[in-house]
Amino acid sequence: MMDISKIKAVVFDCDGVMFDTAVANRKYYDEVLQAFGKSALNDEQFVNVHMMTVKGAIEYLFPEMDDLSSVYDRLENIGYKKFIQFMSMEKGLKELLIKLKDNGYIRGIATNRTNTMEKVLQDFHLEDYFEVVMTSAKVKKPKPDPEQLLLIMERFDLQPDEILFIGDSDYDRQAAVRAKVRFAAFKKPEMNADFNVDLMDEIADVLQINE
Repeated sequence: MMDISKIKAVVFDCDGVMFDTAVANRKYYDEVLQAFGKSALNDEQFVNVHMMTVKGAIEYLFPEMDDLSSVYDRLENIGYKKFIQFMSMEKGLKELLIKLKDNGYIRGIATNRTNTMEKVLQDFHLEDYFEVVMTSAKVKKPKPDPEQLLLIMERFDLQPDEILFIGDSDYDRQAAVRAKVRFAAFKKPEMNADFNVDLMDEIADVLQINE
C-alpha cells in the first residue's frame, strides 16, 4: 500500500488538468496554420501539440520548413493572450488549492507552456495559489524529461515519494515515471497511473483531506 501521508507537495500540469484549453489551443494553432495555407489541426495533431512546447509544436506542424523564423514571427504577432478567454478553469480547482494550503501542502505547476503561464494565472486570479511554477522556459528540457519535477524536489528538499504529480498526457506520465514521483492521471481512466481521478475533489479524497 502506498503511504499517502508521505506526500508533501501536489504539482499540477496546466492544460487539460487545471484548465480545459482545447478550444483555446485549437484556435491558436489553427490561426497560424491558416496564415501559411495549411489545414486546421486534425485530432491526431491536436493530441500531440497539446503535450508539446510551442517550439516542439511548430517543428511538428511545419516539418517541411528548415527556417521557421517566419512562423515564429507570425506567432508573435498573433499572441496567445486573446485566446485565454476561451480557457475554462476546472471546477473545484480553487477549492482544492485552498484545502491543500490549509493542510500544509506545497502547491506547484509543471507545464510545457513557455511564456503564457503568468498571464493565465493573473487572468484567473491564481497568482497567490502556488508556491512554485515551472514552465518549459525555466528548464533545459521540457516534459517528458523529468527536469521540472526534479527542480521542484531540489528547491523544497523533497524525496520522490513526497510529490504527487497530476497530469493528463503521456508526457506527464513519462516525466513522473522518470522522476519516480507519484502520478495521478486526470480524466484519463485508460492511463497507467498510481491514481486515476476525474474531479478535483477526488484528489482531496486521495490525500484524505476531505471533511
